[in-house]
Amino acid sequence: MEKKLIITVGRQFGSGGKAVALELGKKLGIPVFDNELLTKAAQDSGFSAEFFARSDEKRRFFSLSSIFTTEYSSQTNSYMSDKDIFSMQCETIRSIAEHGPAIIVGRCADYVLRELDCTLDVFITAPQAVRVGRIVERLGLSDEKALELMERKDKGREEYYNYYTFGNWGVASTYDLCLDSSILGVEGTADFIIEYARRAGLL
Repeated sequence: MEKKLIITVGRQFGSGGKAVALELGKKLGIPVFDNELLTKAAQDSGFSAEFFARSDEKRRFFSLSSIFTTEYSSQTNSYMSDKDIFSMQCETIRSIAEHGPAIIVGRCADYVLRELDCTLDVFITAPQAVRVGRIVERLGLSDEKALELMERKDKGREEYYNYYTFGNWGVASTYDLCLDSSILGVEGTADFIIEYARRAGLL
């Protein structure tokens, strides 16, 4: 790929957004960063990967007493706010984009990279019944538990996104493209995004 395309993928829980991102990566031959982003952020900052995983797309406040890697200086304050964690993650996202192309899932990447002209910001959704069905199949939960988990996850993602971006998670005007993955399926949705990127002159 000659152009440094960065695709950011926001997603409702159970919508298949991660699967779409992986399919995009396979078709375009470019890396996908989801949990991998957390590992890279940990490596870049000197913190443990577990630390970033615990703070992933949540607003929390952490004690640092047991989460430093051995390389990290002991002169740091005893506590780190979620804003500090978000700032470190933003630096990692910018570094990934600088060395792109790449596909980045969640973590306010569309906002973090808003000043770039090589990004395509996508949001993946699906009807509630479809999402519940996917969660039941994937996690083996009852419909009731799946719905409860879905609502809790989406609420957390919305609060996280809106707090850091002053924007509106999942609202069409926030993104370049919003798609219901249940209509075309995972592969068809990925194909649609690629065609859109070509028509937009990004590929």
